[in-house]
Amino acid sequence: MDRRTREYLAGRFGDYYRSADPTLPPDPGTREWGHIPWTSGESTTMVRHQSIYDLGDVSDFLAREAPRHVYFSAARYDDPGAKTMDEKGWRGADLVFDLDADHLPSVDPEAATYAEMLAACQDALLRLLDILEADFDFDDLTVVFSGGRGYHVHVRDDELAPLDSEARREIVDYVRAVDLDMEGLIRTRAVGGTTRRELRTRGGWGKRTHERLLDFVAELRELDEDDATARLMEFGGIGEGYAGTLLDAFIDNPNAVERGNVEAGGPGARILVEALAEETVAEETAPIDEPVTTDTHRLIRLPGTLHGGSGLVVRRLDRDEVADFDPLVDAVPERFTDHTVRVEVTDPGTVELAGDSFTLDAGECSIPECVGVFLMTRNRARKVQE
Repeated sequence: MDRRTREYLAGRFGDYYRSADPTLPPDPGTREWGHIPWTSGESTTMVRHQSIYDLGDVSDFLAREAPRHVYFSAARYDDPGAKTMDEKGWRGADLVFDLDADHLPSVDPEAATYAEMLAACQDALLRLLDILEADFDFDDLTVVFSGGRGYHVHVRDDELAPLDSEARREIVDYVRAVDLDMEGLIRTRAVGGTTRRELRTRGGWGKRTHERLLDFVAELRELDEDDATARLMEFGGIGEGYAGTLLDAFIDNPNAVERGNVEAGGPGARILVEALAEETVAEETAPIDEPVTTDTHRLIRLPGTLHGGSGLVVRRLDRDEVADFDPLVDAVPERFTDHTVRVEVTDPGTVELAGDSFTLDAGECSIPECVGVFLMTRNRARKVQE
C-alpha cells in the first residue's frame, strides 16, 4: 500500500472513530488489548501486551491512533499488560467460535463472490447457533460480524471459563461432528425381558438424526408403495427386500418410529439410520475454526471498530437480527456513504456494497467513498489526487 493511500485511510478511520461507540467486553480491565497500526510496506505489526490502562479511554485512543485493526483477549488475567503469558496470570477465558468463509467446505474462494461467501457463512452461523442453543443450552451468546469474511460467537459463562484447550477441543469436535460414532447413535435397551434397538432421541446428534428420520418417514407416507420402495432403494445397501421390511415397520407403526424403535426395520434400518445420520452431519454441522476456540489466549476483534481489510464495521448483532443481517449493507459505515472519492482501480471487477453493484474497470474513477475504502483496504485500488 502506497503512502498516499495509507495516510488517506488512516485519516478517514480517525474521522470514523471520533463519533464511534465501541462495545467493550465485560471486565475490560482484566483483558489484554492489541492493535495493528497503519505501518508502511506490506507487512503488519501487532502491538499487544497492553492493558486498557495503557490505552486510556478507548474511544479517545481510537480517535487518536486510528488503528487498522483492534483486538481484545478472550482471556482474563491478573496482569493483562505483562509482556509474557506466564506473567499475566491467566484466570479463564470466554468460549469463542469463529466462522470464516474461506474455510467453509461449500465455498471455493477462487470462484465465489464476496457476497456469496458471506451468505454461505451466515448460513453456517445459523447452524452453529442452533447447536449451541439446542444441544448445549447456552443462553449468553454474543454474536459479532467480524467485518471481514465471517462471524464470531462469544459464550461467557463462569463455569466454562476455566476449560483448558483439550476440553474446548471436545466441544469443537462435537460441533463439527468429528469422528461421530454412528454405531453409538443406536442403543440396545431391555424391554419386557427382551432387547430392542432404539435410536437415541433425547439430545445431540441422535436426536437430530431422529428428527430427520421422522421427516423421511412422513415423506414416504405421501408416496405410493412403488415410489416409496424406489425412494428407499436410493440408499446404497437397501434392496427391494430391505425396503419392503422398512415400509412395513415404519408406515404401519408410526408410534414405534416416534419412540426411535428401529428394531422391526431389520438390517435395513441400520443402513437407513447411518445414511440419514451422514446427511444430518453434512447439513447441520458448523465448520468452525478449531484454533480460535481451543486457544485460551486468543485475541478477537472489538465490536464497533473497523476492519482494516474491508473498511466495514465489526458489528455486534442481537440474536433476532442475525437471520436478516446483510453485512454489505448493515456493516457499511455511514460516515463513508455521503461522499465520492477518486481512486485508481488496480484490480478491476464487480463490487456489491451499500445495496448497489459497481462494475469497475482498471484506471482512475470517482466512486462512492465506501466502495473506494473497501477497494483500497483490500489492495484493489489506490488513492489519487482529487
